[in-house]
Amino acid sequence: MAENLISDRESLIKRAAVLRITTTSLASAMQNGTFRSLYHGQGIEFAGVREYLRGDDVRTIDWNVTARSGKPFVKLFDEERELQIFLIVDRSLSMQEGTKNKTRLESATEIAALLTLSAERNANPIGAALFSGDIEFAVKPKNSSNQTMLLLSRLDEQPPLSRGTALAAALQATGKLLKKRSLVFVISDFRAGGWEDAFANLSARHDAVAVRITDSMDSSLPEIGSITVRDSETGLRKLFPTMSKTFRGQWREDAAMRTKRWTDIILRRGGVPLSISTSEDPLSALLNFFTQREAV
Repeated sequence: MAENLISDRESLIKRAAVLRITTTSLASAMQNGTFRSLYHGQGIEFAGVREYLRGDDVRTIDWNVTARSGKPFVKLFDEERELQIFLIVDRSLSMQEGTKNKTRLESATEIAALLTLSAERNANPIGAALFSGDIEFAVKPKNSSNQTMLLLSRLDEQPPLSRGTALAAALQATGKLLKKRSLVFVISDFRAGGWEDAFANLSARHDAVAVRITDSMDSSLPEIGSITVRDSETGLRKLFPTMSKTFRGQWREDAAMRTKRWTDIILRRGGVPLSISTSEDPLSALLNFFTQREAV
């Protein structure tokens, strides 16, 4: 496991230039999404002209358009819009598991990297909090290439082998860290307890997208006989009779119920649910998400 993470750590930084190119469409989709409430006025930009009306400030008259048209026109301005982004990334033991040669953590890391580079392309301030059994790292949103490389390097680091998931603590810490309304991505498998109220408090002040990382075995078990499965967080072991059609059916039903329950929790707490499987291409999944948001 450690060897794979080291390899991924080296390749992520090396792939940054290529990833910057691939995130062009994602950066555009993020800008055109429907998270309108997140844009903060940072100045003004030219938005067009209209005919002069009595009472308009004469200082806003566009003399070039007025001269060409023979009628007085005034300039219109909009506030410049700046989207502030924050990532909360789960690096706990359960995230370090997965099938088909890809772990949940690898998917989460790639998603976080794509969002980071898209934010850089759009000149959006971005920050992050990484956690496992404890909060490992946190930094306020900032718009700079140094911030991008800092986040990529920290995402690449091998997570500590500590039990537990500090999801609730990371959500609470983020609420205290962020002073402006932001677009917050919580990237986790959400295999933790007691995080719901902290998520609700965060989504009350920010637009929170809950990105649930799933794996094929979450909903479908292969027919490989009786296997012993150990929970990485608790160490609990259970025997799964995967040859049993009844057991596999119950597993699928339980998975569907868990997914529905999680989705309902996120929606009731004011968040936006997004599930991405380790078998999916993260870039395509994110593009689909933002495209759908734009169409709403």
